[in-house]
Amino acid sequence: MTRTVRTSELMWQRLFRRFEGQSSTLQGQLRDMLVHAVLEGFVQPGMPLPSGRLLATTLGVSRVTVTLAMQGLIDKGLVEARARSAYYVSERLQDTYLGARQRRDTVAPGTPPRWRERLMKQPSAQRNIRKPADWQSQPYPFIYGQFDAALFPFRDWRRCVLESLDARAVRRWAPDHIDRDEDALVEQIHRRLLPARGIWVERDEILVTNGAQQATSLLAELLIGPATRVGIENPCYPDARNNFALRTRHIRLLPIDDEGLVPTAALSRCEYVYVTPSHQCPTTVTMSLARRHALLARAERDDFIVIEDDHESELNFSGQPTPALKSLDGAQRVIYLGSLSKTLAHGLRLGFVVAPAELVRELRALRRLMIRHVCTNNQQAAANFIAHGYQEAYLRRLNIAYRERARTLRQALAVHAPALQPMAAHGGSALWVTGPEGLDGEALAQRLYTQGVVVEPGEVFYAGAKPPRNRLRIGYSSIAADRIEPGVRLLAEALVRAG
Repeated sequence: MTRTVRTSELMWQRLFRRFEGQSSTLQGQLRDMLVHAVLEGFVQPGMPLPSGRLLATTLGVSRVTVTLAMQGLIDKGLVEARARSAYYVSERLQDTYLGARQRRDTVAPGTPPRWRERLMKQPSAQRNIRKPADWQSQPYPFIYGQFDAALFPFRDWRRCVLESLDARAVRRWAPDHIDRDEDALVEQIHRRLLPARGIWVERDEILVTNGAQQATSLLAELLIGPATRVGIENPCYPDARNNFALRTRHIRLLPIDDEGLVPTAALSRCEYVYVTPSHQCPTTVTMSLARRHALLARAERDDFIVIEDDHESELNFSGQPTPALKSLDGAQRVIYLGSLSKTLAHGLRLGFVVAPAELVRELRALRRLMIRHVCTNNQQAAANFIAHGYQEAYLRRLNIAYRERARTLRQALAVHAPALQPMAAHGGSALWVTGPEGLDGEALAQRLYTQGVVVEPGEVFYAGAKPPRNRLRIGYSSIAADRIEPGVRLLAEALVRAG
């Protein structure tokens, strides 16, 4: 009897560990484990489950946790409570959950559909940026555009979230908005964020999106057809390029130099031109004011639309950011994309589009067909964060920290890896570096990862038949300043071995 009990205890312990981390609470973990045990037949309908006391002792949780988990399963009809707090697997499962499984197992196999032949598009075949899922556990995460818990203003954000959970606030954001945005966030974008970039528009010219990424997707879906000619920077943000490439094959590659987009004759053959002028993605260069005026003049002369992704405009070390293209646009030729996610938290997924009202009206209707509206409780919390001045204070801290990290990274590269030449930049959160001819950036990044150093190969940012392979993007937004120099030493050693 004792041997049986010990075997049972070991089974429950192992099952419990299998579900560790799959739920945010111990109650949820315990419920998941018990449901799995029942549906997989480890315990049959009508059989007793371990007592609450035994489960609590075996799994190292409180009896209250066990009781609450069991009550949840009783409510779902999977477990029955009997005299003296004994728990049994519900006998009704035989004709519901377990019966359905048995019926599924006895169905004769048929011919599955050939999905590849049915697909109109194959997005999974496109080249995309790849980031290791475990980058936060690596000692030297030179990874671009990721959340840094050491800098995040937890207390301020928590205060804003709690404020959004006030009963009056909940009554505002909890109902279905259908296609409307949260008024509080639109107000903050309208009154504070856009004027800071020199942009003055009406409220009906603003649409909130799930990050600048969704804004690009909505515009591509609405404006780009099979014959539409789209100009993109080369190198370019791959997700934007891929969004356009799903709709048209007429992609025009536009060169970049140390002043940003080069105004070549190819512009006259475009109907839309996508640019990242504040900090070009991925090179981080800032488009000069002269180039901005030249681009707008060409847009009016040659009748094309500029899609301005104001990428990392707030991350400016000089303190005097170049005016947004939209702020210089007197002919309504610029569609402006902004983001809160890139600075506050990437997982927040909040961005916005600024465009003429007639275009925003159609974008809003298209968004409704996809997601109705962006999550309104996040919109409310973000609006509070901006309204209380926390956003401005946070950006000041970010710029101070990033300026120091960028300086440390440049110095470390100059001392330990002078063969890697970074582009000049006045802000942003990464350095774009060029290595010696013959360097394979992809292979180098893979070797470095085995040593806990995470850098990004640059080839994916280029379109065309023969993209350069000796480029790297080395981010500093997610690595502490005192980890930069040791990480660069490892990078330099790997570079020497790559020869």
